[in-house]
Amino acid sequence: MKKSIFALTALVAALALTGCGADKDVVKIGVYEPASGDNGAGGKQETLGVQYANKITPTVTIDGKEYKVQLEIVDNESSNDKAVTAASALVSKNVSLVLGSYGSGVSIAASDTFASAEIPAIGITCTNPQVTLGNNHYFRICFLDPFQGTVLANYAADRFNAKKAYCLAKLGDDYSVGLCNYFIKAFEALGGEVVYETFPEGTSDFAAYVANAKNADAHVFFSPVSIEAAALLIEQANTQNIGMPILAGDTWDSNVVLAAAKGTNVDINVTTFFVEGSTNENVVAFVDGFRNYINSNSVAKTNNGGDDEISAVSAMGFDAYYVALEALKKANSKKGADLINVLPSVTYAGVSGEIAFDENGDAKRDVAYVKRVNNETGKWEFVAIQTVNK
Repeated sequence: MKKSIFALTALVAALALTGCGADKDVVKIGVYEPASGDNGAGGKQETLGVQYANKITPTVTIDGKEYKVQLEIVDNESSNDKAVTAASALVSKNVSLVLGSYGSGVSIAASDTFASAEIPAIGITCTNPQVTLGNNHYFRICFLDPFQGTVLANYAADRFNAKKAYCLAKLGDDYSVGLCNYFIKAFEALGGEVVYETFPEGTSDFAAYVANAKNADAHVFFSPVSIEAAALLIEQANTQNIGMPILAGDTWDSNVVLAAAKGTNVDINVTTFFVEGSTNENVVAFVDGFRNYINSNSVAKTNNGGDDEISAVSAMGFDAYYVALEALKKANSKKGADLINVLPSVTYAGVSGEIAFDENGDAKRDVAYVKRVNNETGKWEFVAIQTVNK
């Protein structure tokens, strides 16, 4: 019996040592994204970009030693109320830094949790200025809503000669309310008139809002809402023959929107971070490789909405992973505090463009891509590279 006890004790000790040794050879990157709720579809696609990058480059060399990069993925459920719990789960897993989130509200809600733990976060497509404002631990690789809203206002005026816009946001939603406000400010500065409304949580019938836009004789309908709401809105816009283009921000760059718009008469135009078609060899390699990854992995294809359309958020997730690796290499450390110190000076040539940070930790970006849905094919068509009128 004693021999058995001693043997068992020795085995447990050996396993413990093995576990510790293995953990020393691992660096953990947290993936803080929605996999459910209003933004679950987009969050899954953003996560796919990170996972694909990790598949291609599963290790990183820090201070002369090679480490396995382990992704720790949590679901923030698209909910500000659940954000802290999800963020705390990453802290408890001892991640070195965090990527995410799709959705500015959940990013803002989790920020203090990451700050208290001295863990830096790199926002992938959270565009609200409040994400990085007033802190030194949150960074982002995407453009901001003041820029995106102004670009969309300029696009409405330049392409559609719009003089009156109807704007619709979800009440209490940082992203859609914020982006609408920036659009309104820019559109009115161009001499335009705006009708603005919000809808409450749980709204599933958008018939009245479409009717209100038509009754207002608006020239464009601007509604940067969640993907879930977008599909319902497109259905009503088609039913009522809305008669004006719909404009939206990066959230609508989704195959969910493509599926909803296919076969309709709704003209949908969105701003986004990335489009296919570039001859840049890195972009071509990403597009070909990511599409192959989606088509060879049934789980990944399901998480991508069941097809192999490439969303801009996947490209951004891909780039964010490599920015994280650059920070780890530059810091020569897995410690969050060290990463916070070096991140402001990290640069990276990504598939979405050159990435560098300004004094607020925001990406230095001055152009957005605009694309529209081809209603016959259900595919995106590149329209323009849009800047802000001076």
